[in-house]
Amino acid sequence: MLNESVKNVKGIGEKFAEDLNLMNVYTIEDLLHYLPYKYDVLEILPLSELIHEDKVTIVGRILYEPSLTFYGRKKSRLVLTVDVENVAIKAVMFNRAFAKKQLNAGDTVTLTGKWDAHRLQITVSNYRKGAQEDSTEIQPMYSVKGDITNYRLKKVISQALEDYGDQITEILPESYLTAYKLPSRKDAVEMLHFPQNRVQLKHARRRYIYEEFLLFQLKMQLLRKKHREATEGNAQEYDEEKVNSFIERFPFKLTSAQNSSLEEILIDMRSSYRMNRLLQGDVGSGKTAVAAICLYASLTAGKQGALMVPTEILAEQHYQSLQELFGELANVRLLTGSVKMKERREILTGLEAGEVDLIIGTHALIQDDVLFQDLGLVIVDEQHRFGVEQRRTLRDKGLHPDVLFMTATPIPRTLAITAFGDMDVSQINEMPAGRKKVETLWVKENMFERILNFIIKHVKSGEQAYLISPLIEESDKLDIQNAVDLYHQLVEFFPPEIKVGLMHGRLPADEKDAVMKEYAENKIQVLVSTTVVEVGVNVPNATIMVIYDAERFGLAQLHQLRGRVGRGDKQSYCILIAEPKNDVGKERMSIMTETNNGFELAERDLQLRGPGDFFGRKQSGIPEFKVADMVHDYRALETARNDATYIVNQELLETDDEYRKLRELLATDPDLHTKLD
Repeated sequence: MLNESVKNVKGIGEKFAEDLNLMNVYTIEDLLHYLPYKYDVLEILPLSELIHEDKVTIVGRILYEPSLTFYGRKKSRLVLTVDVENVAIKAVMFNRAFAKKQLNAGDTVTLTGKWDAHRLQITVSNYRKGAQEDSTEIQPMYSVKGDITNYRLKKVISQALEDYGDQITEILPESYLTAYKLPSRKDAVEMLHFPQNRVQLKHARRRYIYEEFLLFQLKMQLLRKKHREATEGNAQEYDEEKVNSFIERFPFKLTSAQNSSLEEILIDMRSSYRMNRLLQGDVGSGKTAVAAICLYASLTAGKQGALMVPTEILAEQHYQSLQELFGELANVRLLTGSVKMKERREILTGLEAGEVDLIIGTHALIQDDVLFQDLGLVIVDEQHRFGVEQRRTLRDKGLHPDVLFMTATPIPRTLAITAFGDMDVSQINEMPAGRKKVETLWVKENMFERILNFIIKHVKSGEQAYLISPLIEESDKLDIQNAVDLYHQLVEFFPPEIKVGLMHGRLPADEKDAVMKEYAENKIQVLVSTTVVEVGVNVPNATIMVIYDAERFGLAQLHQLRGRVGRGDKQSYCILIAEPKNDVGKERMSIMTETNNGFELAERDLQLRGPGDFFGRKQSGIPEFKVADMVHDYRALETARNDATYIVNQELLETDDEYRKLRELLATDPDLHTKLD
C-alpha cells in the first residue's frame, strides 16, 4: 500500500529514511510524489547556435593527449582539445585528475558545461565517453537533504515505481482526461521523474498542474458553499432612498469603478447569504468612501457596523473622517488600546445595548469583552495584516455579519481568484478625477546632496518629506544605508528649524504612534523610517518620498510607499535612489518610473518575483503547489476554477460515481471533512 513507510522500499535503510523524513517524505506515496524542482535539458546544438555563458552540451573527438597540471593544495586542471564540427574546442575540467586515465586521444566524448564563445572554450561540469544517443537528454534535479544525492534518490524512486507504481490510482473523471488530452495519473508521475523527451514532460506537467489547481479550487468552492449554507437568513434590508441621499453628502462624484464595486457589495448585503468579499483598490482610489456608504446602508437596516484597521493612528484618522461624514446620522465611537477604563466601559455598554451604531478600532475590537447587540457589517482594512484567526474571531462576534475585506495592495486577478478563492473580489481600478500623478525619478547615490537641497526648498514652503531606508542599524553583511545612520546624517545636514524624526519596527507601539502623530501635525518635517510607514496615515502635506537602496524592495512595496505622498493638492515626488546590480533590479526601477497604475505594477511584479512573497504566504492562503505556477499557468487556473464551480454547483461529488475518487481525496482535508461526510 502507498501509505506504508518509505522503509519498505528496497534500498532504503534507517539512515536513508531519516534523511527522507527531513524532506517531509514518510510514506511510499510521499516518495512517488516528491517531484524534481527543475530539469536540466542537455540538448546538442550546432556551435553556431551556442550562447555565450550558457550551459551547453557538445560532442566531439579528443585530438591530443589531455594535459594535467596541479596547483594549490590538491587542486588540478585538466585540459582537452576536442574536434567539434572541424573546430578545435578547448575543454577545461577542474579537480578531475582521475579523468586523465579515462580519456585518450581519439575518444569521442559528450561534454556539458559553461560555454565561452570568445575563447571557444567549455568549462566542464559533466562528461561521459561516447556520443549521447539522443540529441536531447533531460536530467531531473531534486532538492535533497542530509546525505541523499540526486543519484540515490532517483534510484529509490525508480524502485518504488517498479514495485508500487500500479497502485497509483486515477482521481480525475475519464471524461476530463479525454477532453483535455491528459495522461493518466500513473503515467504522469512516471514521466515527471523519468521524462524521455520534452513533449512527454510537457504533457505530464499539464496533467499535474490541472490536478493541483482543480483540487485547490474544489476545496475553495466547497468552503464557499459550506459558508453560504451556514448563513442563510442574513439579508440586510437597507433603505435605498436614505443611502442615495447619503451618497449626495460627498463633495465629489463617485467614479464608475467605485459605483460598480458598491453595487456588488450592496447586492451581497441584500442576499440571504453572508457576504465574504475582498475590495481591492489602489492607494487613493476611494475605498474608504465605498466602505462608509456600506456601513451606512447597514445602519439603515437596523444593524451595527465595525471597521477594524491595523494601527491606532489609522483608526483615529478613520474615526475623525467618519464622524464628520456621519454627523448626526450615527453614534460613531473609537476603541483602541489607548481607550482606558471608564470610557472603555461606557463604549462596551453602549455597543451591547445597541446605542453605539458604528465602532472603529484596532485588534482591540476582537477582545472577549467586546459584545454587539446586532452586528451587521464588519469591514477589515489592509486585511493581509491580520492573522486568519483574528479575522475569524471578529467575524464570529455578531450573529452572522457580512464581511468586507479591503486592501490597497493591488493583487492581480490571477492571484486574487486563487488566494481568495472562497471570496468574491471587487476592484476599484481607476483614480478619482483631478488627482495629480506622483512624479517618479530614479537617481544614483551621487545625487543625494541635491535631493536634500530639494527637500529643504520644499519644506521651507510648508511641505514635508519621507526618507525610507531598508535597514534599522548597520549590517556587516550588507553595504546599504540604514535608518539610524541616515537620521544622524540628516540632523547634521538640515538647518535646526527643520525637525527630523526617526521611526522603525523596533520602537514600541506607543513611541511609533507618537512619532507618526507629530509628523501628521507637522511638528516633524522630515521623517526617516523603515517600511513600517507603508500602511500609514494620511498626511496631505507630505509631498516628497525618497527611497534609499530602492532596488531592495519589490514593486508592490515601492508602490505602497509612493502612495504615502500625493494625497493633497500639491505636486508630489517619489525619488528612488538605486544602483541595481542585476537586470531584475534595473527593470523594477524602470517600471516604477513608467507607470503609476498599481494593478499594472502588480502584474509585472508577479512576473518578476513569482507569487511566493507577494504578501506573506502563510496568511494569504496561497498553497504550496508542487508543479503549478499561478503566474505562468493562469489559463489552467481559470479552467480548473470553472470546472470546480460546475462540479460543486451540480453536486457531482455527491451524486456521480465518476467523481468518487476526487470526493474521497477531498474528504481527507480537515477543513472539508464535515462537509463531505
